[in-house]
Amino acid sequence: MSVINKNQIALCVLKAVEGYIKDLDGEKSHPIYDMVMQSVEKPLIEVVMKTAGGNQTRAAELLGINRNTLRYKIKKYRIK
Repeated sequence: MSVINKNQIALCVLKAVEGYIKDLDGEKSHPIYDMVMQSVEKPLIEVVMKTAGGNQTRAAELLGINRNTLRYKIKKYRIK
């Protein structure tokens, strides 16, 4: 697995959002912000939880969020 820097992540999001808007072809969309955040947040938490060996305290530290916030998001996204 290659390391992706933040510029590559931003470029991936940029291309995906541009493609989404183009595909709308003038039609009304769902709120884009919520859609993108949910699309990115779940896999981010899954990868960090795996990296932390399932340790929520360590995962929260890696993410830079409170452990209770992480627990809420794990429940929200039904992450095992």
